[in-house]
Amino acid sequence: MTLRHALLPLLLLLSLTLRAADDARPVVDDSKATPAAPANPALPTLFIVGDSTANSNAPLRGWGSEVGAFFDPAKINVLNRAIGGRSSRTFITEGRWDKVLAEMKPGDFVIVQFGHNDGGNYMDPKAKGRPSLKGEGEDTAQALKSDLKTMETIHSFGWYMRKYATDAKAKGATPILLSMVPHKDWKDGKILRNEQGTFVQWTKNAATTTGALFIDTNTIIAEGLERLGQDKVNSFFGDLRTHSTPEGAKYNAAAVVVGIKALNPDPLANDFSPLANDLPPTLTAQ
Repeated sequence: MTLRHALLPLLLLLSLTLRAADDARPVVDDSKATPAAPANPALPTLFIVGDSTANSNAPLRGWGSEVGAFFDPAKINVLNRAIGGRSSRTFITEGRWDKVLAEMKPGDFVIVQFGHNDGGNYMDPKAKGRPSLKGEGEDTAQALKSDLKTMETIHSFGWYMRKYATDAKAKGATPILLSMVPHKDWKDGKILRNEQGTFVQWTKNAATTTGALFIDTNTIIAEGLERLGQDKVNSFFGDLRTHSTPEGAKYNAAAVVVGIKALNPDPLANDFSPLANDLPPTLTAQ
């Protein structure tokens, strides 16, 4: 056996370890943080609901922390209520969605994006109580919450996404469901879109069923990254394949706005800043 062959298992283990460390998804503790209040309560508010791809701690950055620059603060408030480590399930079971609903008023908007933390086995304690049931049906299951003490009834990913939309509409707000941002996984010069048949489709179906708006940011961002190329895109990611740098967060935020502007009709057309008005219809380099 050559030295190279003898080292292969060790190198593989090291690679997997580094990958897991690069793409760690800790459950962020914000118990001592005070949520930002609307700058002008008389104006409509655009809420951002999601996971760490929308809101990350430095040196990483989520797109939800950059998207406000594309809106005119004299016309609309933008509040990022996303938090790292949450899934469509735990954002609800932790009471976070109820708090957003309590703030919400007629004429508001809410963008919801989940998927990155919804996968995995809901029976696995290491999953931290995050996985939803696969699919979009009405089936349920019993599982332990993240405290590993309390049981809860869990639903499918599609069920949770439909709930976000129907709850927001009941408050007189406009829900916009976004497909999850893509991973930086390349093959033959293309970004792999492994979630298109699952989380992306389930999000789209939830929007169709509830009458919510839908933006396929998974595709918009992937196509933009492909045009930029692998060398440029590397600076957009702060770990191996998942979380963005401030530069990448600005790019993803621009992608979200490009998607909003493509809606027909665009419900936020009168609320953009000059930065949004200057965006091309197809996302390229920013």
